[in-house]
Amino acid sequence: MRLKELRQERNISQLKLAMDLSMNQNTISRYETGEREADYKTLIKIADYFQVSIDYLLERTDNPKMN
Repeated sequence: MRLKELRQERNISQLKLAMDLSMNQNTISRYETGEREADYKTLIKIADYFQVSIDYLLERTDNPKMN
């Protein structure tokens, strides 16, 4: 998942992202390291937050635009 890349490009800390998405910072960390996978609703929240498609977030495409 491109979560860490997207977060770092925008200079957002794990803690800020977690607070903005009403999550725990530890959960964000685990998503970034691959220790945990996001469920469907969480993927939507993250994609909407960064204004990218879920396919881009999951590295299924290099086009970040949502259709």
